[in-house]
Amino acid sequence: MSGEPGRIRTTRCCIVGGGPAGMMLGYLLGRAGIATLLLEKHADFLRDFRGDTVHPSTMQIMRDLGLLDEFLKRPHQKLAKLDAEFGGARYRMADMARLDTPCPFIAFMPQWEFLDFLAEKAAAFPNLTILRSTGVTDLIDDGERITGVVAQDGDGVVRITADLTIGCDGRHSTVRDRAGLAVEDIGAPIDVLWFRVTKGDGAFAPAFLRGAPGRFLITLDRGDYWQCAYVIAKGALERFKAQGLPAFRVVVVSLAPMLGQHIGDVAGWDDVKLLTVTIDRLTQWSRPGLLC
Repeated sequence: MSGEPGRIRTTRCCIVGGGPAGMMLGYLLGRAGIATLLLEKHADFLRDFRGDTVHPSTMQIMRDLGLLDEFLKRPHQKLAKLDAEFGGARYRMADMARLDTPCPFIAFMPQWEFLDFLAEKAAAFPNLTILRSTGVTDLIDDGERITGVVAQDGDGVVRITADLTIGCDGRHSTVRDRAGLAVEDIGAPIDVLWFRVTKGDGAFAPAFLRGAPGRFLITLDRGDYWQCAYVIAKGALERFKAQGLPAFRVVVVSLAPMLGQHIGDVAGWDDVKLLTVTIDRLTQWSRPGLLC
C-alpha cells in the first residue's frame, strides 16, 4: 500500500503489537528459532491495562515452558476463591482450589509485570528482536500478498519485509484497518469507569465484585491501592458528570466502604478514565501473507 522510502529490514515473521498475544507469540517463535521482529509502539509497558488476571490455564503453559517458578516471583496476589456481594449478602462464585492444576488460583499481576517478564525471557533468543517505540503506519502490499509493514521509529521510516505479518495490535488495529479486514460490531451495553483509590489501614476486601440495583463495582487489589472498575450503561458518562463527582464518590463508597478513607484520591473527573467496551468479531482474519 505504501511507497514511502526509508530503511529496510527483512525477517521471516513480523509481529505487530507487544501485548500478551504478541509477546507470547514472539517468545514461542524465538524459542523455535524462527527469525522474528516484534514491533511495539510504546517505549515500555508502564501503563494501566484492563487485563490483569493470569488464569490457571496460562500458568499451566508457563510451567510447560519451564517459566513458572520465576514468573511467580513477580509481584502478584493469589485469588483462589471468588466472592461477590449483592444486596448485602455474600455469594461464592468460584472456587479454583478444586481445580486439578499446578496453580489452582488466579494471579492478579499488573500486565506490565507479565509483559516485562516475557520480554526479559525472550531476550535470550538470538532470532527474536523486539523493537520498542516503533509504530506501524501501513502495510506493504505487492498486489498479491502482504509482504511486510511500514513503521516509524525514533530515526524515521523503516520498511520491514516479512514472509508473514501478524497483527496483534489490539482493538484499534492499524494492521486490520490497512488490510481492509471486515469486522462486525456485535455491540456491548456497558462501559467502565476506571480509577484508583489508596488502600486504607487494615483494608480488607473479601469480595471482588459488589452489586446493588443499577450498580456494579469491581475492586482489584494492587498491593498499596485498589484499582476500581465501575460499570455504567453505554453512553452514560455525561449523566454521571452532571450529577457531580461527590455523588459518584458516595455511590462508590456505598458499594465498597473500605474505599471511604481515601476516596478523595478521585479528586476530579480527570482521575476517572472511560473504558469503552466493544465486542467485535472478525469476519475475515487473514490475507495472503497476513494473519490477525
